[in-house]
Amino acid sequence: MDRISWDQYFMAQSHLLALRSTCTRLTVGATIVRDNRIIAGGYNGSIAGGTHCIDDGCYVIDGHCVRTVHAEMNALLQCAKFGVPTAGAEIYVTHFPCLQCCKSIIQAGIRAVYYAADYKNHPYAEELFRQAGVHTEKVPYQQVLDAHGQEKLDFVSSLLSRMSDAGVKAEEIEKMREEAEELFIRRK
Repeated sequence: MDRISWDQYFMAQSHLLALRSTCTRLTVGATIVRDNRIIAGGYNGSIAGGTHCIDDGCYVIDGHCVRTVHAEMNALLQCAKFGVPTAGAEIYVTHFPCLQCCKSIIQAGIRAVYYAADYKNHPYAEELFRQAGVHTEKVPYQQVLDAHGQEKLDFVSSLLSRMSDAGVKAEEIEKMREEAEELFIRRK
């Protein structure tokens, strides 16, 4: 069995954290790492003990939910709360950080930002990261949490081949193949 890369390991952790999000607009997870060790994690959600978006809906002002604390901020605040230094660390985030999180990441001394998906990438955030010498890199997340995903995909491919041999129309087979790829390969 091949081991997953460090990037995929930490990105998987961020996607797992995102499953705890209480915002209904976008679920985000963030993992702060130093020396290949996880030092903090966060997801976007309301303040501790506060009203959650999943309970009362998002509180949107100027197109942005203000009810939630962003995943990156929650991870940074966890470090602050427990006295864990962030200088020289890296952060893995499910989505490109917003402008405010960008500034906080820079001020915390994070040296690299790895993100799985573009999300309203603000040009000024990109510029600030460059100015501060913070390395940014898109690391598309490869679903690694399903240990039998390849076996399932192979099984579906076998079924599609049998259906083709049985005379099912090529267009239908291709549509099902695309749906299977979306489900097993491209799904994030």
